Amino acid sequence: MMFSTRLVAFLVLAVCAVAFPSPAGHVVHEARDRVPRGWAPVRRAEPDMVLPFRVGLVQPNLENIEEYIMDVSHPESPNYGKHWTPAKVAATFRPTKESVDTVRGWLIESGIAAERVKSGTGGSWMKVNVTVDEAERLLGTEYYVYQFGEDESHTHVACHEKYHLPEHVSKHVEIVSPTLHFDAKPRGPAGQWQKVGSRDDATSNSTYAAHAIGQPGFGTSFPKTKGTIEGIINELENCDEQIVPDCLRALYSFEYYPLVPDKNSLAIVEYTPQAYVASDLDMFFGNFSPSQVGQRPVLYSIDGGYIQTDYGGFDYNGESNLDLQYAMSLVGSRQPVQLYQAGDLYEGASFGNLLDALDASYCTFEGGDSSEFDATYPDPYGGYEGAEDCGTVTPAYIMSTSYGYTEADLTPAYEQRQCAEYAKLGLLGITVLYSSGDYGVAGNGGVCLDADGQEDYYGDVFAPGFPVDCPYVTAVGATQVNPNATVLEPESACGQVIYSGGGFSNVFPMPSYQASAVEHYLTNYPPGYPAGTYNTSGSRAYPDISANGANYVVAVQGEYYLVYGTSCSSPVSAAIFSAINDARLAIGKSPIGFINPTIYTPLFSAAFNDITTGSNPGCGTEGFYAQPGWDPATGVGTPNFVKLLALWLTLP
Repeated sequence: MMFSTRLVAFLVLAVCAVAFPSPAGHVVHEARDRVPRGWAPVRRAEPDMVLPFRVGLVQPNLENIEEYIMDVSHPESPNYGKHWTPAKVAATFRPTKESVDTVRGWLIESGIAAERVKSGTGGSWMKVNVTVDEAERLLGTEYYVYQFGEDESHTHVACHEKYHLPEHVSKHVEIVSPTLHFDAKPRGPAGQWQKVGSRDDATSNSTYAAHAIGQPGFGTSFPKTKGTIEGIINELENCDEQIVPDCLRALYSFEYYPLVPDKNSLAIVEYTPQAYVASDLDMFFGNFSPSQVGQRPVLYSIDGGYIQTDYGGFDYNGESNLDLQYAMSLVGSRQPVQLYQAGDLYEGASFGNLLDALDASYCTFEGGDSSEFDATYPDPYGGYEGAEDCGTVTPAYIMSTSYGYTEADLTPAYEQRQCAEYAKLGLLGITVLYSSGDYGVAGNGGVCLDADGQEDYYGDVFAPGFPVDCPYVTAVGATQVNPNATVLEPESACGQVIYSGGGFSNVFPMPSYQASAVEHYLTNYPPGYPAGTYNTSGSRAYPDISANGANYVVAVQGEYYLVYGTSCSSPVSAAIFSAINDARLAIGKSPIGFINPTIYTPLFSAAFNDITTGSNPGCGTEGFYAQPGWDPATGVGTPNFVKLLALWLTLP
């Protein structure tokens, strides 16, 4: 007899309805009302199944992190540009000995042998492999095997609804995994679990493998296309039909000759299986930057990342080709562009793996990874067999990423912990850019939220994204050259094929640097939606800036495509800000670092091209309209390089 996943889920949930009793002296540490969209429980997890149990310890001084970053990032601060050293960052946020001892003591007192409990040199995480039976007793919860849709190969293990910690332990813990957190569509063998006593090597199987945010269909926001084009129109008069590098130079007054390329650095982040095609780079450069034919990005492999050739076409090459063709052509042949390629072809990677390689204090061994969201290496599927990269890459001064989640896919605890790591990069003087998404006020794929905050394609509540909602990244929206207009006329919020992602976070409070600008928008141009349509409690608003995101000419597998998305906007903005860094470094000044506190000041926001037309529809609405000043469709506007360069050169 055949049963659908939906029926099995109903039967399992009926059993789940009997609440697991809260152990004496314990408190609920984290809870969620429903599992993420698409997942359903299919059975109880076997008691002898082994879980990579991780306890993320509370990091001191995080409550002061906005104060710290404003001190080195606000142009009116006497410490502007005096960025921290990695040693100072690590020392400031290292968990206390009391937290380490309390959590270790709890595990040992609960029957976990002392030699099984490991703690990294940073002490931010404690780790121990435990059975499901042990985890359930530790956390006062029940674990289930969940399945994504009808595909039995897409499974995951998580506990039901909530988990508990002893009250005296809870105050020392930020997050425990694996518990309530889910991937979107993992891949890898299902039903083959590491049992107690089995070999802990690459031949062991695990359902935790498939955290490939670069996998087509994963749920992230990839660039869109109308298909191939027959010919290229490399004329400024036709930038409303096709965007090429010269269009962007004209739009943003961007002409620059790098002075100190050996001191400056710009990185594009990609996630396997996304990969660039070398012949496509040369095809593009041959038309738009002949001196760069044969030039390649400098590859930094993270956790086995490489330029895979097993899969091709727009879905696998479009993102990387777009990012690199435009970032490289705009900065020119003198400035090398770094490529952070994360994850192998089997397990992939996610943002945590990138942060591992950039900052040792984020690794599982020193703090940060979640086995639910971030791939674990060595790869159990026969891919990359080396150690997990941990603090092995010196961060470039500018980093651009065109991938993202819907905020509701993840838990607030996971997002908050990761957002703090972007703040740490800001303290180091790193500018982190993220594309804001392509579905307006909706989440990836056009999903919205219901009244309870759960993902629902028929919902009428706006669905923000992550990490663009983190206050310590710069979110980049999309604009367009209007039909029949020229590059000398004002752009609009993008309304062709994609809509600029923007809105208000349901997790992060509004940072002080944008409070005045957001208040101005809401006071003078109130959106007028019913209560509950978006978060009006004073939360982080985005995007921060924007750049063109429509009609890009991109070479993919020997053909030219017209491409759309905030995936276009972020690498273009990165190239422009990288040139400003070069100019500052050439006269002995610091890089621009975390730019948000600066660009929201009246002086700097006036140096952006204000976008005042268009909107970002979604969830059955017109979204937010672009208006004078900052708005949640285009931010403070598009960059005017000449004006911004002049201003930044006046800062210390």
